[in-house]
Amino acid sequence: MIVCHKGTLGRNVCLFALAVGVVWPGEAQNGTRWRKIGSYAAELRLASPATGPVDRVWFNADGSVLYARTRSGKVFQTPDFETWTVVSTPEPPESLLGMPIRIPEPGAKVIAMPGGGLYSLGLQLMRSEDNGRTWTNLTGFKSESVIGGPQHSVAISPINTDQVVVANDHGVWRSLDGGMSWAGLNQFLPNLPVRRILSTPSGTAGTRVESEGLGTLELPPGGSVWVPAASPRTDNEAARLQQFSARLGTKIVSYGQSEATVYAGSPDGRIWVSIDGGTTFRTTQTDATGPVERIFVDPTRPQTALAAVGGPVGPHVLRTTNGGIFWDALDSNLPGGAAHAVVGERASSAVYVATDRGVFAGRADLENASSPTVTWTSLSDHLPAASATDVKLDPAGIQLYVALEGYGVYATVAPHRMRSLRVVNAADFSLRPAAPGSLLSVIGGRVYAATAGTLNFPVLAAGDDASQIQVPFDAQGPTVMLALQTAGGRVPVGLPLQAVSPAIFVGLDGSPLLQDAESGLLLDVHSPARSNARVQIFAAGLGKVRPEWPTGLAAPLEGPPDVVASVRAYLNGAAIPVTRATLAPGHIGFYLVEVQLPAIVNAGASELYISADGAESNRVQVVIEP
Repeated sequence: MIVCHKGTLGRNVCLFALAVGVVWPGEAQNGTRWRKIGSYAAELRLASPATGPVDRVWFNADGSVLYARTRSGKVFQTPDFETWTVVSTPEPPESLLGMPIRIPEPGAKVIAMPGGGLYSLGLQLMRSEDNGRTWTNLTGFKSESVIGGPQHSVAISPINTDQVVVANDHGVWRSLDGGMSWAGLNQFLPNLPVRRILSTPSGTAGTRVESEGLGTLELPPGGSVWVPAASPRTDNEAARLQQFSARLGTKIVSYGQSEATVYAGSPDGRIWVSIDGGTTFRTTQTDATGPVERIFVDPTRPQTALAAVGGPVGPHVLRTTNGGIFWDALDSNLPGGAAHAVVGERASSAVYVATDRGVFAGRADLENASSPTVTWTSLSDHLPAASATDVKLDPAGIQLYVALEGYGVYATVAPHRMRSLRVVNAADFSLRPAAPGSLLSVIGGRVYAATAGTLNFPVLAAGDDASQIQVPFDAQGPTVMLALQTAGGRVPVGLPLQAVSPAIFVGLDGSPLLQDAESGLLLDVHSPARSNARVQIFAAGLGKVRPEWPTGLAAPLEGPPDVVASVRAYLNGAAIPVTRATLAPGHIGFYLVEVQLPAIVNAGASELYISADGAESNRVQVVIEP
């Protein structure tokens, strides 16, 4: 849902509240609506963005189509060297091995190309025109390969011998001048090997994933191409798995932990449980025989856990509600095939599982050992046909993320929200307390009215999947019991309330809502802020204003009320001047904080946040150029 109000500076400012649009499986009319998170490629400081390993490349007979076979065995074709589609095609032609006088790199494979010439496939791509007496390095720069490596395959266009295509561990690369310069063909090749979703957008960090061969990648707020994470994983998972393996005398391939409770899984379906942080374990009984690939533990009730089990033979989804004393198989109508990850939300009985057949949703009691029968519904109708390698809920339990083999990451509003309303901060989609004047999003349905005692919480916008309400300026905490009137009746919700609870508005990708004070242009990675500029921050939760202002009424365009609380702003931890803090002119429920950037700043991304009476907001990323 996007709520737009008349803005200042002679234009409209659309303030993003929350993009929603799905219903619970079985109730969907058009299926789950997914959005792509980032591209299929990562910026690794090579000639172009890179992707996962590609083993073979070849042209068709007339050179009009290029084929690429990825490490997973899928074959893609492109007629325009940009768009790729999966095809079923005969095996590529056999490569003709060359017999050079010498090999330029130890272990390199030498290919003889039709029409003459030898190519050496090693860490570099090299060419020889004299049967291997001398070699020309086509990809090297200061001992490094500009296209990564090692090289696995080379193809020469049958209609243009200067057009050379190479396949390596970082994707597909093309040269139109015989190897003097290179460009990647990876931007739209579905071959990003995401194995795990580490975190969803939060603060200055974007979506983070663990990829096979490319390391820990991050999609910066507002970005479109993955980059190496500035601070790679620090949870030391490999060390913990090794520690548990040594302690149990058998290989441990997965574990899940909440507080002092640890669950550890083996390659043959066994699961151990520790209640002292992993010092001692007891074995539990399961009927699984495949590898325990992922274990989800309820963060507030460690007795509840779910396990995803791989292998061709089930069971593939296990549940315990008593700390592993009993495990129930929840497979029911789940199609056969390995399960790679599972996640749940106990309050709504929602369970999501990533499998070789895609991602599925079901409802299961996660508090009591009730019937293990679960009706699973596929959420993959509008996703690429690929194995799902991971599934994750964001901390608020609103957004559902899934990783697909080769296709990267997709996200949608978690379908179970349509059966379980959740009230979140409209600025950053968090569960932070509300404040007088705050803007709140009610996820999961249409709200017709909202009250707390004698207080009316104005409904500013309402849709079938989400609504938006404002907290009255005269509301008082620490908690109010909010009554939401919906089509299904009255829904009570406990709402924590503080005098101030600042938050900077961000989109679902973590990009903040900032604008240049002079031009009114929105700022992002493509339109950076400038040093010494005044930047306007759209925020929520700054509390009462002076003079008092009616709830539910747009702030005046001239002389908007000032924030009563003491507002400060910080750039990379250093205080910067706040030139004004008011209600946002022409808007309802929004505040505007204007700050002065320093005259001298470091170019690139900086951390920005505000505070009100000492309470700090979320951290966001602002890109600044001198």
